[in-house]
Amino acid sequence: MERANLNPVARAHRGAAMRRIAGAAVVAFLAGSLASCSGDVVRSLASDAGYGPRMVAAPDFVAESRSKEQPDFMPVGVDAPKRPVRAKSVTGQKALEAELEGARGRNEARGRAAASAGQGAAATIKPAPAPPQ
Repeated sequence: MERANLNPVARAHRGAAMRRIAGAAVVAFLAGSLASCSGDVVRSLASDAGYGPRMVAAPDFVAESRSKEQPDFMPVGVDAPKRPVRAKSVTGQKALEAELEGARGRNEARGRAAASAGQGAAATIKPAPAPPQ
């Protein structure tokens, strides 16, 4: 009943509003469809259409580093390979400890010699005159 009472101008406005709502629904559907695509698909579509950065081939060293059959990391679930070098024995550890203690003693002696040489050189330097006030 109410529809029959509308004048032609009101009917036209109602039709235009319905068309706008339908158009917004179509745009929302398309945006949702594109949003659900993976980023690579959208990126490739955009670059094919002329938008976005142009595709540049990777340099040789990058392509070679990505095509390794043996990656630099150990995959999950794979045991580490056995080490070819065995751990040091107790006598080897003691020898290494003695060698490092000797190196520390030599370094401390050199440090004391440098400090005393610096003190002797500092004693020969005349202090700078005080600036006039």
